[in-house]
Amino acid sequence: MKQLGDMPADEFETAGKNLIDWISGYFSRIDELPVLADVEPGWLKSSLPEGPPSSGEDFARIAEDLENLILPAVTHWNHPNFHGLFSTSTSSPGILGELVAAAFDQKAMLWRTSPASTELEEVTVDWLAKILGLPDGLFGLIYDTASVSTMHAIAAARERLDLDIREKGMSGRDDLPLLRVYCSEQTHSSIEKGLITLGLGKRSMCSVAVDDAFSVDCEALEASIANDLENGYRPFAIVATVGTTSTASVDNIKRIGEIAEKYGLWLHVDMAYAGSAMALPELRHHIEGIEKADSIVVNPHKWFFTPFDLSVLFIKDREILKQAFSLVPEYLRVTEEVTNQMDFGIQLGRRFRALKLWFVIRYFGVEGIRDRIREHVRLAGLFAANVEKSDRFELAAPFNFALVCFRAKSEGFDNDQLNEELMKRINESGKAYISHTKLNGRIALRLSVGSIRVEERHIEEIWSLVNTTFEDICGR
Repeated sequence: MKQLGDMPADEFETAGKNLIDWISGYFSRIDELPVLADVEPGWLKSSLPEGPPSSGEDFARIAEDLENLILPAVTHWNHPNFHGLFSTSTSSPGILGELVAAAFDQKAMLWRTSPASTELEEVTVDWLAKILGLPDGLFGLIYDTASVSTMHAIAAARERLDLDIREKGMSGRDDLPLLRVYCSEQTHSSIEKGLITLGLGKRSMCSVAVDDAFSVDCEALEASIANDLENGYRPFAIVATVGTTSTASVDNIKRIGEIAEKYGLWLHVDMAYAGSAMALPELRHHIEGIEKADSIVVNPHKWFFTPFDLSVLFIKDREILKQAFSLVPEYLRVTEEVTNQMDFGIQLGRRFRALKLWFVIRYFGVEGIRDRIREHVRLAGLFAANVEKSDRFELAAPFNFALVCFRAKSEGFDNDQLNEELMKRINESGKAYISHTKLNGRIALRLSVGSIRVEERHIEEIWSLVNTTFEDICGR
């Protein structure tokens, strides 16, 4: 007789316990693994069967392939010497929260379809706002990534223009001026992609010059707005950043907020990376004037030890967001006076993402989270101090939060090529991973600290590796 239904309970219990043991062992040995996957393109694909099994396989065999096939092709974002892009890492309580969320398998479209997800999300994002020192009264909603959160904010800003775009759209109309959004030339590429997705187009984005600290030039910003008004364009939003992707630079939120008020523009603050650092009261001077923001995005999956993906959009006017997106077919109509989260975005069904963030906050507590973030800032500061004392390297941008931008320098070498080769060799070594950007036309290397598993010895290791690699290239 064919076995129907789910995996038997005793088998699930055994497999689950073994898998938790495997994950625990993975974290215990992660230091020994190469940070970047040491495989060639196509290796995993060629190692797997072309078709699915006709009969079910024992889970133990699946677990063997997890170890022998999947693990070698994994880039270890949880590795303490993963310092590229923005160093992020999950935590064990977050993983347990993800596990339970998968078991519940909620589709949180209506309050009725998931009261737990709807209400826990409201409580948890309110806790997050308090931890980060954000203004009271913000409505918070969890999306997947900052790209999507910011796109929703821009859509809400556009809806506030009262141009009937919800009903008439933007195509085939000759009564719409060019709508303009302003941001720094250091702003994340997701802003431009969001404008493309919303039908505003790339020409709607005005990229404003930055100063020597890579913060938006506020005089140039205001001049751009005034110039667009003279040309008959319709400015409607400014995107300011606290912790830009390339350098973790910080825009002047207070001054930009004053400009936004003067011209009646929506102010969106992207602090997807550095928002978590606002848990530290000593860093909140970076967000002076944040009360002027109409919307704010923070990504707990970046530096708040929460498994990817979880981004939070905070917004002052929840009704304008609802007005932009709410669409209720008959089969989803309800009579309860409740929050139905399907009304606030393009998604209908939504995952129970709040559960893992709730686990993380409950387990570590506010002080535990602060202690870990504060330690990362300290460790990055140690690396930055080493750079400043060295005659081989120089800081390429002011040091902010836990990101260090630096350059190698050596007479007789093309220093851009030197830095590219330095990064290539470090990353190929498997011992660490760093990334790069281009600042003032020159290659700069980026070292980000943010892993929950990073210790001072790891910073010493990467500093030693950077220097020995420099010596191998330059011969001194």
